[in-house]
Amino acid sequence: MASEPVARAVAEEVGRWGSMKQTGVSLRYMMEFGSRPTERNLLLSAQFLQKELPIRIARRALELDSLPFGLSSKPAILKVRDWYLDSFRDIRYFPEVRTRNDELAFTQMIKMIKVRHNNVVPTMALGVQQLKKDQFRTRKIPTGFDEIHEFLDRFYMSRIGIRMLIGQHVALHDPDPEPGVIGLINTELSPIQVAQAASEDARSICLREYGSAPDINIYGDPTFTFPYVSSHLHLMLFELVKNSLRAVQERYMNSDKDVPPVRIIVADGAEDVTIKVSDEGGGIPRSGLPRIFTYLYSTAKNPPEIDGPSEGVTMAGYGYGLPISRLYARYFGGDLQIISMEGYGRKTRPILEDKQD
Repeated sequence: MASEPVARAVAEEVGRWGSMKQTGVSLRYMMEFGSRPTERNLLLSAQFLQKELPIRIARRALELDSLPFGLSSKPAILKVRDWYLDSFRDIRYFPEVRTRNDELAFTQMIKMIKVRHNNVVPTMALGVQQLKKDQFRTRKIPTGFDEIHEFLDRFYMSRIGIRMLIGQHVALHDPDPEPGVIGLINTELSPIQVAQAASEDARSICLREYGSAPDINIYGDPTFTFPYVSSHLHLMLFELVKNSLRAVQERYMNSDKDVPPVRIIVADGAEDVTIKVSDEGGGIPRSGLPRIFTYLYSTAKNPPEIDGPSEGVTMAGYGYGLPISRLYARYFGGDLQIISMEGYGRKTRPILEDKQD
C-alpha cells in the first residue's frame, strides 16, 4: 500500500498529465511508419509511447474518480481505476528510453500493461450493472444517465486507442510477419474472408446454445481487399451476426416455416467500405431504437449475471456489443447504422473509411 505522501504525489502527477493534450495517430501514419520497423523507428515509437500513454491513461483515471450516481465508488470501478493508476506509475517511473535494450524492456512492460487491462470491459460492465441494480429498478433509462453513457463512450474509445498503440508497437517486433501485414494492420484485408470467419464463430455459438442455427449467405467480390485491422472488423461482424442469428433463431424456433438466412453484403464504394448484415428476426420496436446504443439496454429477455458463473461467450449479454462495435467502426472514421422494420427484421451496416486518414 502506498504511503500517503507517495499517493498524493501520484495523484498530482496524474492531474498534471491528464491535463495535457493527446496526439492523434491515423491508420495511414501507422502503416507508413510501421512499414520500416528499423531499430531506430522502434526506438522512436517507444519514446513516443512513453510520453503519449501516460496522458491517455491519466485522463481515464481522473474520469473514473468523478462519475455521477456514485458509480466511482462501486468496487468494480475502483478496481479498474487501480489498474489505470498502476499502469500510469509503471510508465512514468520507467527510465527514459534511450537505447535498443531500453526499448526492448519498455516493450515488455507495455505488453504486461495490455494484459493487465484485458478484463476492463467486463469489469466496467459489472460496475454499471451494480449501479443499475441499486438505483434504476425499471427498464427506463433515467434522466442524467446520458452523462455516464458519454463517459463510457469516451472511456472505451480511449481504450481502443491505447490498445491499438501498444499492440501496433509490440507487433512491429514480429521478425516474420505475414505478407501485407504491418503490425496489427493488414494492408490487403479481405472483408469477405473476415465475414466468413466471424460468421463461423457466431454460428458455432448459436449451435451450442440452441442446437441449430440459421444459414448465413455472404455476397461480394472475394478479390476485394482494403487496409484495416482484422481483429477490429472481426469483432464488429461477429457481434452483428450473433445478434441476427439469435433474433432469427428465437423467432422461428417454434415455427413450421422455413428459417430465412442471415445475409451479409460487402460493397466497395468510392470513399467507404460498407458491410450490410440483414435478417428477418422481427426487428426492434421503435420505442427501443433510441436505446440500442446505450450501455444499459439489451434485447436479451434474461441477461446473465455478469458476476455470476461464466460459460464463455453467450448469444445475448449485457447490452455492450452494439455500442462498442460502433466505437470500433468510428475509431478510424467509420460508423455503424441500424435500420429496423418491426415485424420483419433489421439491417445493420458498419461503414468503414477507405482513406486511412
